[in-house]
Amino acid sequence: MKNTRRTQAERTAETRAALVAAGRELFAEHGFAGVGTETLVRAAGVSRGALYHQFGDKTELFAAVLADVEGEVARRLADVVLSGGATDFVSMMSRAVDAWLDACDSPVVQRIVLIDGPAVLGWERWRAICQPHILGLIESVLTAGVADGTLLPLPVKPLGHILLAVADEAALYLNAAEDRAKARDEIAQVIDPLVRALVRPEPAP
Repeated sequence: MKNTRRTQAERTAETRAALVAAGRELFAEHGFAGVGTETLVRAAGVSRGALYHQFGDKTELFAAVLADVEGEVARRLADVVLSGGATDFVSMMSRAVDAWLDACDSPVVQRIVLIDGPAVLGWERWRAICQPHILGLIESVLTAGVADGTLLPLPVKPLGHILLAVADEAALYLNAAEDRAKARDEIAQVIDPLVRALVRPEPAP
């Protein structure tokens, strides 16, 4: 007879997943400050003690939700960048920027990543959670471009940080814009020459 009893690890994983899912929905809709712990545990179908046992407090649950959202965005960007038709650097970066700005249209990303993330956790911890996800993707694309001679031989790590800062500021600019279509067009006009400037010029004939 098959043993259907759940292990402690499975119960723990289910509890954490339920709390993260509830937090993701509630934080996106109401903001961190607008959600109480009682609302969170009721939505997750767990006890208040389970929240404190798994995360310690609401702030730590928010940090887990932020990591979950940022990881999902990074996977989406990787799919777009690595599975697209054209593989030249400019096209890949253009697809990545478009995908990132598309993601920023989501209320989940707007509220949790761009607005509440740095406010709730502080700048340093927000960066520590968000950077590894997308920064790794940017650095891998840059490393490949420098290695095959497509890009200028620039230091990859600082360049990756600078491009990530550009992406973050573009998202904040878009998020604050009254005319989002105009803002996206303006962002594209600025980013395209920046990206093209990284490409190694063709040798003169």
